[in-house]
Amino acid sequence: METFEITTQIKFGKGALGYLTSLHGQRVFIVTDPFMVKSGMINKVIDKLEAGSFEVFSEVVPDPPMELVTKGVEAVIAFKPNTMLALGGGSSIDAAKAIMDFSKKIGGLKDMTFIAIPTTSGTGSEVTSFAVITDREKGVKYPLVSNSLLPDIAILEPELVKSVPPDIVADTGMDVLTHAIEAYVSTAATDFSDALAEKAVELVFEYLKRSYESSEDMEAKEKMHNASCLAGIAFNLASLGINHAIAHNIGGKLHIPHGRTNALLLPYVIEFNADIEGFNPTHYTKAATKYAQLAKLVGLQGAHTRALVKNLVHEIIKMQKEMKMPVTLKACHITQEAVNEVKQDIAKGALEDACMLTNPRTATTGDVLEILHQITG
Repeated sequence: METFEITTQIKFGKGALGYLTSLHGQRVFIVTDPFMVKSGMINKVIDKLEAGSFEVFSEVVPDPPMELVTKGVEAVIAFKPNTMLALGGGSSIDAAKAIMDFSKKIGGLKDMTFIAIPTTSGTGSEVTSFAVITDREKGVKYPLVSNSLLPDIAILEPELVKSVPPDIVADTGMDVLTHAIEAYVSTAATDFSDALAEKAVELVFEYLKRSYESSEDMEAKEKMHNASCLAGIAFNLASLGINHAIAHNIGGKLHIPHGRTNALLLPYVIEFNADIEGFNPTHYTKAATKYAQLAKLVGLQGAHTRALVKNLVHEIIKMQKEMKMPVTLKACHITQEAVNEVKQDIAKGALEDACMLTNPRTATTGDVLEILHQITG
């Protein structure tokens, strides 16, 4: 028996931030990053809190380290809030998840409500039981997985993503696509997760480029925000695969933005998982068949499964190039020497990553190294 359940309440669409007025009189602890404060974005939240008491913890950095979580926990326990509110991208929400969870366990704040407000359309972290925390000394990213990390409420306010720079729109948008596609071919996929993943893929193909090209296209901004959330729910149900397993380790060793790393890997991961041999195969893997279904879903043509999978790969690469994204590590200013120094560690870490457990094809060290070779450039 399996269960389908969405724990997090989702407030979405224009004016969704208005929900915060219901927190009148509460003590609110806000976890965010320095840019949210410097840019004034945080005022959109604070202004809705009215007369309530609040404290801002704005020290979040990309790939939040363990030390940051410890500092945040100390601040939360000292403030004793009714509500913790995460404002920002995946790093802010991931940091807040860890801070919230440890604060509840250590500080006895069992009834603290957790609200996540994403300001990028990418991670889906506002609806997942995952968080990633970094050990800087070891250069390792540790995925935390627990239902206790799920936010109680997610607020999807499209106005908050209006000013996201185009390169970040591209990176985070490709992260959404990777989440949806990996969830779709996961060995733990179900009809329910498939429905969410399919809708997310459709939305990305229709609206990502529009969102990249215009900060004023609020329909595209809202649709990509929804796509990110849908893909987040999908992979929270079905988990991910080799794409994220490798990306986590590349990020820890070579410090490339997560969404960009996923985009680099995605075409080659699709080819690896599809595992199509020859020009006229008589049998296709389940993953190949599902990739072909996605290709048809977004309007691509192909006489057979092999052609559909190839066309899906080509369309993803085309999308990357149209958004001026790098398609190799070399284009990300990573040298062959730098890759050689860490490739064995990346392969080892990828094979040990929890995401690898639901990948549709079993991978070896040689497979991971070959995919790394393909994206090096």
